[in-house]
Formats: sequence, C-alpha cells, structure tokens
Amino acid sequence: MRTLAKMTLAVACIVFFCTGPGASLFAQTASTRALGTIKSISSASLVLTTDAGAEIIVNVDASTKFLRISPGEKDLKNAEPISLADLQPGDRILVRGAASADGKSLSALSIIAMKQADIARKHAREREEWQTHGVGGLVKSVDPSASTIEITTNATGANKDVIIHLTAQTILRRYAPDSVKFDDAKPAPIDEIKPGDQLRARGSRNAAGTELTADEIVSGTFRNVAGTIVSVDSVAGILTVHDLAAKTDVQVHVTSQTQMRKLPPPLAQRIAFRLKGGPPQESQAGPARPVPTGESAARDASAAHQPGGGDFQQMISRLPISSLSDLQKGEAVMIVATQGSQGAGMTAITLLSGVEPILQASPKGGQEMILSPWSLGGGGAEAAAGADTPQ
Repeated sequence: MRTLAKMTLAVACIVFFCTGPGASLFAQTASTRALGTIKSISSASLVLTTDAGAEIIVNVDASTKFLRISPGEKDLKNAEPISLADLQPGDRILVRGAASADGKSLSALSIIAMKQADIARKHAREREEWQTHGVGGLVKSVDPSASTIEITTNATGANKDVIIHLTAQTILRRYAPDSVKFDDAKPAPIDEIKPGDQLRARGSRNAAGTELTADEIVSGTFRNVAGTIVSVDSVAGILTVHDLAAKTDVQVHVTSQTQMRKLPPPLAQRIAFRLKGGPPQESQAGPARPVPTGESAARDASAAHQPGGGDFQQMISRLPISSLSDLQKGEAVMIVATQGSQGAGMTAITLLSGVEPILQASPKGGQEMILSPWSLGGGGAEAAAGADTPQ
C-alpha cells in the first residue's frame, strides 16, 4: 500500500541520514527532501510528482548517490547501489538535495528508490493476506478498555458475531471521508470506531472463527443505499437512486475509482434463495445448470454463503466490471458510498447491479449482504488493487 511505502522511505531516510554514514554531511548541509513518484526521466534529470501533487525537476550528476530498497525494509543494510539508468517512471523515490530559489527543482545529493514492480508484488501478497486471513462486517460494539471490537459478519451465510482483539502491534486506520481509495485510510485510535461502522480486520482466527487477533484494522462510516435508478448522467458521473429504506431520491457520484459490478442472474437467484432461508439450490434440484461465459462467479455463491467460504466482497471482486453507461432507469442497485466531510454528497465506492432478486428477498434492502467498501479481492477499483499502485 502506498502509505506503507511512504513510511518505509521516511524511516530509511531517518536511519541513513541521521544515524548512518551520511549523518555528518546531513548535519553540515542544508537540504530539502521530496517524496513521490517518478513521472519521466531524461539523461541528467527526472520529473518527480510529489505526494502533495506538485511536480519537481530533480537534477542529478556524478556525485548523486542512488540506492534501491525493498518495500517493508526498515533500514538500509540490505539496500543496493543503482544508477539513474535503473530507474523507471512509476518508481517511488525519496530525494535529498539542494532546492532552487523558486522551489521547482532539486539538485540531488541522494535518491532512495522503491521499484514499482517490487511494490506491486508486495501489494499482491497483502491482498492475498487480507483474503485468506481477513474478516469484515458491521461494528456491533467497541470496548477500548478491553481493546476489543465486536462485529457482525455474514461470511457464513447467516449473521455471526466475531470478537476482534487488538494488541500493541495492531495497525489501526480509518477511511478518509472524502475518498473512495483504500490507501487513503489514515491512522486512527480505537475510540474513533463507532457501532454501525464498517470494519475489516486481518489477523489470526480461532478454530471456530468467532475471534480474531488483529494485525491490521481498517474502519469507516459509510452510507448504504439500496433502491432503483431514477436517472443516469454518464457525462457528469451522477446517478440518482430512489433509496428504498429512506424512501427518498439521492444523488451518488460515480468516479473512476468506483468498483462497479453486475451480478449474473443465476448468482443473484442463488443469493436471494439463501436470504429467504432456503438450502442451496443444488441440494433441491440436483447439479446447477451450466453457467454462461462471464458468469463463472456463480460458482462462488455456495462458498460465499456456507461455513468456511469467502465473504461476499471477495465474490464481488471476481465479477465482470460494468460501467455507468450500462445502467438503465428502473434497474435495482446496491451501493456503498462515502459521505463527504463537508456535506458534499455521496461518492460511490462499490456499486452492484443485477440485484433485483436480492432486494425482493430482503425487506431491509439487501443490508444482510453487508457490502464492503474495500475491494481487497483482486480487480476493479482495487484499493487494494490499482489504487494502491503508485500513481
């Protein structure tokens, strides 16, 4: 995740320049640091897009030191020397050097780099870890004194309570109100987590799956909307939906980061059948009929709603991607959205269409599905996918 990359580079800089062989030079020379992603490279310079969004020209010469570190490294003992020719656009770098008077360029004394490919591999491992050892649901209660959080999840097909235990090493982060990107989540203490929040935790579960000791927790306050489409403005990226629960029309902004999926009819029917309390369809009518091309996710339906199976969000991530132009007036949708911190309206994180059978089976507007705002499964908006990759 980009946040981890930032932290690692920052730690490396402190270790190297304040305690390592470059400490004396650092103390004697006034310098500026810049952290960001390489936009372009020429023979003697590169353009750096900083994490603040500014562009800086980084000039290098024969005295510039280049080092490459791997994501997750806490110091430079395993760093390897590289050259300017080893860098590529998309790589993350930390530059230390002398700034120009206008602040638009740096004469680099040193550049510490993380290769884009290394970061992508680390993200892939993290996504797999979240899938294999993660659990998500709605917060039921929070006990800061006991360092526990109780959530309700539907990973087994029926609502189930799971106790999340925090340790001194647990990483706690909170979803940014105005962002639909997982990697924009900020560090936050346990007392910011409230009942009704959505939460996802990764860690070690007990055999019964009723408790989890968390290595990392991400939470947020979100708006869940289930209803029918009133209008679609593909140009402005705005969807007007009649919220079945609130019985009012709401406007939802759809961005390039929104994860949009469409349930194939066989899968939607199976989920609706389970919501009504029925056994898996296969047990009543023999093997399921062959699923048409593009609907292979239907095979995940039983696993997503039986003990030991993956959660609904993992199943969604395997579905074909849809777009705003695919949606029609009167179509049913389920949406998870952020509520802007300044009352700026909702921005969709996850939008699922093809849900008519689910809403018909669920008087609560599909709330039983506990749509997760985090795409941790591999595809789509992927906050943990594309959004995590250095931009």
